Amino acid sequence: MNWYVLGAIAYGLLVIIVCFKILYDTQSTTKTFAYLLVTVFLPLIGMVIYFAVGANYRKNKLYSKKIVRDNKLLAEIRATIVHESEKTWDTGEQEVKSHKKVARMLLNDNSPLTGNNEIKLLINGEEKFPEMLRAMKAARHHIHIEYYIFEDDNIGNQVREILIQKVAEGVKVRFIYDDFGSRGIRKRFVNELKAEGVEAYPFYEILFVALSNRTNYRNHRKIVIIDGCTGFVGGINISDRYINNDPEQLYWRDTHVMIQGPGVYYLQYLFICDWNFCTGKKLPLVKEYFCSDKTKGKAIVQIAASGPDSDNPTIMFSLMETIGLAQKELLITSPYFIPGESIMNALCVAALSGVSVKLLVPLKSDSILVNAASRSNYSMLLDTGAEVYLYKKGFIHAKTVVSDGQLAIIGTANMDHRSFELNFEVNSMIYDTAVAQQLRDAFYDDLKHAAKINAKTWDKRTLFKQLPEKLCRLLSPLL
Repeated sequence: MNWYVLGAIAYGLLVIIVCFKILYDTQSTTKTFAYLLVTVFLPLIGMVIYFAVGANYRKNKLYSKKIVRDNKLLAEIRATIVHESEKTWDTGEQEVKSHKKVARMLLNDNSPLTGNNEIKLLINGEEKFPEMLRAMKAARHHIHIEYYIFEDDNIGNQVREILIQKVAEGVKVRFIYDDFGSRGIRKRFVNELKAEGVEAYPFYEILFVALSNRTNYRNHRKIVIIDGCTGFVGGINISDRYINNDPEQLYWRDTHVMIQGPGVYYLQYLFICDWNFCTGKKLPLVKEYFCSDKTKGKAIVQIAASGPDSDNPTIMFSLMETIGLAQKELLITSPYFIPGESIMNALCVAALSGVSVKLLVPLKSDSILVNAASRSNYSMLLDTGAEVYLYKKGFIHAKTVVSDGQLAIIGTANMDHRSFELNFEVNSMIYDTAVAQQLRDAFYDDLKHAAKINAKTWDKRTLFKQLPEKLCRLLSPLL
């Protein structure tokens, strides 16, 4: 038997093995057929596509949170918070009662429902960075910082100087940066931090950045935790682009939030899980990591987080449940709107049920392919009576939802396959009418700089204009 025959047999066995894996791992019948067809008829290309975007990586988690879950201190804290969560069901505010199903779902996913939080909505880098820098300067015990994009620019260097100064004051500083998103700081910048005593580690280190692609597991989270009591989360990375002080530069519209109170507990938990994975060490838990200070706030907060380490696509499920529970109004802002069938169907059902559904997206995305794929979804929404607005002032990068003026969602997750399945993401769920109203006001202010799509005009576009959008939609899992 010659080498050609042996190679053909080995190749055939490989195709069979991949086909069995597709049958075993893929839940959707449509996706199963699609991946089988492309693997059989375009074997090499099909395998690459499947393992890049189709494989069910949750069955083989990137890392396990069990080492943190088994910690005695965290178990005690969680038991206390769960007890408080149960009390909220009985005496909770209307905001929680109206969204009880999504709150219960997240609690079953180990995310506590926490009351007595103070919340500050932060619009753009102009509001976020001064607040964050002030909080960092006031740190007494520790600063935990985790970012997808951290750049070596003006704001990046301001943060660096504060971190170095706090280390000199005896504050423990731990820094996680995504090795792809923050590739510009991988060498000199990080080495300088380490030399000054900052503990800095990359998330899921890439050996050859030039040959890497965005389908790798990426940490898209933007988290800062200070002394266990103050947390920041949202869409704003550490970069000068988010500060709109140059009229000649593209205007970046984004949203972040500052949380003070027990709502920070779960952000701390996520950070510790990510830290233990990145460092290969076990961070010794002490009570100082979990704030015991009592705040005067009234907001109820939960954290929705998911990634290749989670049992379920929690963020996608929480958004689906939020959409399904809406009675009057849904206001959605997303820079990348390629949500998949589940979210699209939920939005269409909501609109057909009489819910006022408004979607705000960029007129032009920072990716031509993403922009085209997003536009392919608008007709389906418009046909159900939903309204789609195109933001013209600049690039809108916020990832927010307001449901019935009672629930505000602010986080890092885009409405796309990458955020739901491939990236590590985190959203804050804030059950508070005052905060929701602020975010609602910001949404309607943004609409002043947006153009509403006319459904009749949109449907009359030529096939020539629609074809690129349809083609890019086929690539949506890769975008």
